[in-house]
Amino acid sequence: MSVAATNTPALLGKLTERTAVVVGGWIPGATVDGVEPLTGGTSSLTYVAALSGVPDGYERVVLKVAPPGLPPVRNRDVLRQARLMAALAGQPGVRVPKVLFCDAGSPPAVQPFVAMELVPGECVEPVLVPRGALTPGEVRSRAFDAARMLADLHDVDPRRTALAAEPAVNLHAEIDRWTRAFGTVPDDLRTGHETVADRLHATVPAAMAPVFTHGDYRLGNTLCEAGSVMSIIDWEIWSLGDPRIDMTWLTFFTDEAHHPAALSDEPTGMPAKAELVDAYEELRGEALRDLSWFEALTKYKESAATALLIKRGRKAGQLNNMHRRMLPALPELLHEAMELLG
Repeated sequence: MSVAATNTPALLGKLTERTAVVVGGWIPGATVDGVEPLTGGTSSLTYVAALSGVPDGYERVVLKVAPPGLPPVRNRDVLRQARLMAALAGQPGVRVPKVLFCDAGSPPAVQPFVAMELVPGECVEPVLVPRGALTPGEVRSRAFDAARMLADLHDVDPRRTALAAEPAVNLHAEIDRWTRAFGTVPDDLRTGHETVADRLHATVPAAMAPVFTHGDYRLGNTLCEAGSVMSIIDWEIWSLGDPRIDMTWLTFFTDEAHHPAALSDEPTGMPAKAELVDAYEELRGEALRDLSWFEALTKYKESAATALLIKRGRKAGQLNNMHRRMLPALPELLHEAMELLG
């Protein structure tokens, strides 16, 4: 279903009515003045609700809704994302939007939604925007702040949260996750992936203790003000897993990583990979070994995830410039992964 189809007056009116019912259970007497779309991701739909009769600072809240017509599972499970953010609320050094109220709906006809505080800040991925959008000093400060917050996130003990029973995803399962994604795209978007998957499986390093992983941890999935990270957002693919998955995904968006979707070769101000790893290790007090293997996994994952985006763009007739830049990079990413794996 297209974005336009999900933003019709009828659907917005229905969401407004549902929000009005639930908000009264959060703050008795609170009312909804209206709901409007907010630009969001592809796994869920994002809106802003204007409220009255609520405490200061909550006059506008974010509503995240599972996409219509599809089971709200995996990356579309907004209630699962809410449970994770609730578990992280108040954890030292970790900042996430505060979950305010939820509605389970009756999926897939009536999809669940989650209401969260509207955190101030801008969401910018430095290597994917024109140079000059941010100063190099802002970029550098944000990146170090993100590395330190990642260390704090990974320091949260899942066993001491309400998600203690969450099953951990081992590294073989992580590889298989993206292999299954390759299995859903046309042949021209997945050439050679089986060889990389086999090599990844054959060289899996010793695992670290499982932690809460974001799965897409980068500055583009944070809200920032000046040089500081105000909140981590977009938890669609979080899991209990190896912390190095998040670290090499963050370093994949440094200048030296030469991300294939980067708009320019000009420096952004991003620190070097080693600097970010050092900042993380210094705070967490634990070394990250075998990072070359995880960089290979990152390239495999990026190729698979981008192939999915291109497939969807083709189906919708909406291939954008990023898709076009990334298309020739898919086999190159797989080749680079094999080189890293020896």
